[in-house]
Amino acid sequence: MSTGKSITKSASVIGLATLISRFLGFIRDVVIARVFGILPLAEAFVVSFKIPNLLRDFLGEGATNAAIVPVFSEYALRHSKEEFWELANVVLNLLLIILGIVTILGITFAPLIVRIIAPGFIANPEKLAMTVRLTRILFPYILLISLAAYAMGILNSLKHFSLPAFAPCLLNISLIVFALIFGESMTTFSLGVMVGGVLQLLVQIPVLYRRGFRLKPFRHLYHPQAVVIGRLMLPRLLSTGIYQLNNFVDSIFGSLAFIVGEGGVAILYFSYRLIQFPLGIFANSLSQAILPTLSEQALEDTHTGLKKTLSFGLRATMLVMLPATLGLMVLAQPIIAGLFASKRFDAVAVKLTAQTLFFYSLGLFAYGAKKVIQAVFFALRDTITPTKIAFVSLVINIILNAILMFALKIAGLALATSMSGIVSFLLLFSILKKRLKDFDTKDIRNTFWRILVASLGMGGVCYIFKNLPLGIAVFFGILSYLVFCFLLRVKEIKDLFRWILRKN
Repeated sequence: MSTGKSITKSASVIGLATLISRFLGFIRDVVIARVFGILPLAEAFVVSFKIPNLLRDFLGEGATNAAIVPVFSEYALRHSKEEFWELANVVLNLLLIILGIVTILGITFAPLIVRIIAPGFIANPEKLAMTVRLTRILFPYILLISLAAYAMGILNSLKHFSLPAFAPCLLNISLIVFALIFGESMTTFSLGVMVGGVLQLLVQIPVLYRRGFRLKPFRHLYHPQAVVIGRLMLPRLLSTGIYQLNNFVDSIFGSLAFIVGEGGVAILYFSYRLIQFPLGIFANSLSQAILPTLSEQALEDTHTGLKKTLSFGLRATMLVMLPATLGLMVLAQPIIAGLFASKRFDAVAVKLTAQTLFFYSLGLFAYGAKKVIQAVFFALRDTITPTKIAFVSLVINIILNAILMFALKIAGLALATSMSGIVSFLLLFSILKKRLKDFDTKDIRNTFWRILVASLGMGGVCYIFKNLPLGIAVFFGILSYLVFCFLLRVKEIKDLFRWILRKN
């Protein structure tokens, strides 16, 4: 099996798992939206849930992608099984110490943290107190989910993707069950988050033990490669912090109800969750599957294989993200109405959330392609460059938020995020092109324009059918996109069909 097919197979497994998880996540978000709407209780949950997710990216998935997978992938090639698991234990012990300290500090300083990230809540003491209470309940989630992300990183470095990819489904199942049992009690609903975190970790432990892992708590706290991981993580921690601060910047501005209107934080959450659907199913899956291969190819002097894999990753991202962009923009209103409309989530909430989704969708391709390019930087053990670009993106986002929120209200924050994302993608692409001395960029450009035209055609078809039931509009949109791709000779779609037919 060629490298592209191997990556496609791994990405397909991760993508299927993510599809199931996102579908369950949709059910979860529909429950939240229909039960709580965009009322203060929903905003309190959104903000309190964002805080441990920020730290999860710091110490969990961010560390996994930037440092753990590249280092462990290389270490598995060059060292024995015993040495591999010895390193795994040292890193785990250090992670437990760091996570324990962070959890205690987070619970202690929850009131200060909430005031910083949602200053608009200070004017509403009840909403503020509710958010602080939920934050304290949810903070131990960082310990559980970071350990689950660590387990995923170890298994991914061994090119085992299936079970770690399905593990996040358990979080959404737990939340749905708690919502059905406890109804409108947001505190008990938050406990569903904790139970889901436990399940995500526990389900991966048997696979780790079958692969050879044996827990040796705090026996050793030093290993030379652990130092390498730490050195790679530090810029990534800053980069992740800047990226998450971008999200918190939106929440900070969104909490200013006297400018953007009531319910801004919840509106941003529900619309951004829809953007995360194609990103999670495809872009995240592809970048996760591609990273171990890139880490191995980065050891080559000429980087020939790495360039081909990068080109494949970008063209595959275009194939999915560009039509998803047009589809979400054209069908934003019927999608939001079909998913969330209820007594609590009224017509005004539907309109505002649809407008926000429209502007978030503008940056969808850039978000996805940036993940592929970042994977290349991580494979090259360069976590500093993405950090610098993330900082530029943050500054642009803050400036545009401050300008656009007056004219476009809450939708202006989404537009600012999209524009800053597009700029950061273009900067990373330009830097990588100079570093690698080109990587089939002519072929990438040709593919981009062909797929863009096909996507525009699909968008037109979706517009024609958008007043029909949503399923019909989506069906004809997908069908027309495939037809346009074949008419425009988009070779990637033909290659995909040939691969599927051979598989069957």
